Amino acid sequence: RERVRAMFYHAYEHYLESAFPYDELRPLTCDGQDTWGSFSLTLIDALDTLLILGNVSEFQRVVNVLQEGVDFDIDVNASVFETNIRVVGGLLSAHLLSKKAGVEVEVGWPCSGPLLRMAEEAARKLLPAFQTPTGMPYGTVNLLYGVNPGETPVTCTAGIGTFIVEFATLSHLTGDPVFEDVARKALKALWKNRSDIGLVGNHIDVITAKWVAQDAGIGAGVDSYFEYLVKGAILLQDKELMSMFLEYNKAIKNYTKFDDWYLWVQMYKGTVSMPVFQSLEAYWPGLQSLIGDVDNAMRTFLNYYTVWKQFGGLPEFYNIPQGYTVDKREGYPLRPELIESAMYLYRATRDPTLLELGRDAVESIEKISKVDCGFATIKDLRDHRLDNRMESFFLAETVKYLYLLFDPDNFIHNDGSVFDVVTTPYGECVLNAGGYVFNTEAHPIDPAALHCCRKRKEEQWEIEDLMREFYSLKKTKKFTLKRTSNHGEGGSPKDPEDAPSEKSEEKRNSKKNSHSLLSCPSQSFNSKLAVLGQVFLENT
Repeated sequence: RERVRAMFYHAYEHYLESAFPYDELRPLTCDGQDTWGSFSLTLIDALDTLLILGNVSEFQRVVNVLQEGVDFDIDVNASVFETNIRVVGGLLSAHLLSKKAGVEVEVGWPCSGPLLRMAEEAARKLLPAFQTPTGMPYGTVNLLYGVNPGETPVTCTAGIGTFIVEFATLSHLTGDPVFEDVARKALKALWKNRSDIGLVGNHIDVITAKWVAQDAGIGAGVDSYFEYLVKGAILLQDKELMSMFLEYNKAIKNYTKFDDWYLWVQMYKGTVSMPVFQSLEAYWPGLQSLIGDVDNAMRTFLNYYTVWKQFGGLPEFYNIPQGYTVDKREGYPLRPELIESAMYLYRATRDPTLLELGRDAVESIEKISKVDCGFATIKDLRDHRLDNRMESFFLAETVKYLYLLFDPDNFIHNDGSVFDVVTTPYGECVLNAGGYVFNTEAHPIDPAALHCCRKRKEEQWEIEDLMREFYSLKKTKKFTLKRTSNHGEGGSPKDPEDAPSEKSEEKRNSKKNSHSLLSCPSQSFNSKLAVLGQVFLENT
């Protein structure tokens, strides 16, 4: 764990010294470059890792730097996918962890705050990409002018299906449903266009919904679509998203799985098109562990680990029948996916083999990739030639998952035994109780936060109806509002004239009481009031 901490600071401090405010460090020349849009990306991506390592003072400093220095009103063509997972995801995660990091949060947090406003501003810049006949987004957007007139309509599957975690979180925190709505529409468009045998291809035309690349698999171009169906289902307690994934999972097992490897097949026929393992596929055992399929996950993980041991890293492509790298795909850009799966599986099994992979990863990265100014991408695992780039995901994901693998007592692993209660304009809510959902850039989202802020009109009506009933009682019975002693003195409400206008009782009562099997049910607003000892009505 301490070696991983030292790795982080070796890379982070050289980024600050040599590359900030550029997006990324170039470790061989000790300078910086903009890669994904000129957002000081490594700083945003590394922010929550600082807190996971326990560095609250630097977290606080960086929050101030980002507020002053990051501007999204720039004439830059940005990847919709990358901006979402790195910038929107990184800012949302940091916003939700701010109080834990000792940042003085504003009144109304977590439903408001400077980092949340920045995340919302960045996400709004991406919305024009979703204005297509299918609801599937373009891959690139100009942050100042929207989608360029000549923009290609071909987007990869992951670039369409990897928004629900960040966008639903934004909608729930800000109260604006547009983000979750566009993310859901895109997810469902992919589902609607799957093949008769239940598979999706690699690239699709977002105007015509015609598949351009018809290779089906679990790796590059598709990967995080499947990941976000599972994580979206957990985050939102959404049975429909989970059932979509489980259907895909059946088709993936039927057509692409051979001896605990996953190949690429033709999406309509199921015939093998590439007997290749890609390093990006190594997230899959971790995803299987999230749905409880631990035995299959371990078998596949051990296959992938044999490749790591063969090369000291995972080549981008590995030919399974030949047992060797694929031409021009021999590099390892310090990707996190195998370590990510090890972290999840270690939480599930405590199998020491997983710690051995972690140790091997630390050894390999230090021996092959460490240079004076940071850690360099490995251009070729066969001869250990290096490339002049350190991707921001090295600090966001690779180091974070390694640290969490070796730090069983980290607050991220909280089992719910400790938590914070915060007061928001919408009542009290629980935060930091664990169960964090990592976005695909390893930015943890606290699922409890989604229940802190008013999200749906029905809930608003419920509050308004209760307030109206309270006002009418106050007028007729001189009914006064008292709070239980441990909550302090209650203030008196405004005049009845300020009470909200009448809404239909019918809509309020139409809310279903059923809840997902994925979690404990959330209590209705009425019963929360009763639990806290606050009774508005005699017949409540």
